[in-house]
Amino acid sequence: MAEGQNGSSSSNVRNLTDAIRRVRIAEADRSDGFADLQEAERARLDMLADELRGVFADIPSDDDQFVFSVSGGAQPRLWIDMTAFVMIGRDRRTYRFLKDTRLGRTVIVESPSIDDVADTVTNYVAERVIERERALEGDWLSKRVKQDPKKRLDGESQLMAIPESPRRRALDSRAAGWVVAGFLGGILLGAIALLAFAWLRI
Repeated sequence: MAEGQNGSSSSNVRNLTDAIRRVRIAEADRSDGFADLQEAERARLDMLADELRGVFADIPSDDDQFVFSVSGGAQPRLWIDMTAFVMIGRDRRTYRFLKDTRLGRTVIVESPSIDDVADTVTNYVAERVIERERALEGDWLSKRVKQDPKKRLDGESQLMAIPESPRRRALDSRAAGWVVAGFLGGILLGAIALLAFAWLRI
């Protein structure tokens, strides 16, 4: 019986938290107060953060490139990493997932659907995790070659030791034959020219 009460209590807490956020958002939508609007934006971002909490819990513990934090200030933001974040649009209902790049700020997705934005953020996180794994693998291979250059030299020696194909040997022999024939032909033509010159002088 106690377990049932505990489970019911946990469920009520979760539902009450969501209900409070929905009420705050609804009240802010009916108000023109800056503080109320700011609170509503933060409430929407908190709801999105709750949707993504399981995603960030699955990130490897040694991957520190993500932030996952809702910041305050005049424009609340849900930071995904140091350059990507989610904010609320001017209509106070649309989620905007943005990223700062060397070419400027780009919009990854813009939607009033919390599910669509959560799915896009999830895919973004997955892509960043894979990029990091590939970068670490590349660093490992580079370090491996630097530590053991003999393997690289052995590989190059094996490439140099590959025997020539019969076709290549035949082509090389034929080319050598033409060179010899051209040399002998030049000597013969020179001899004929000398004889002709001597005959004309006589």
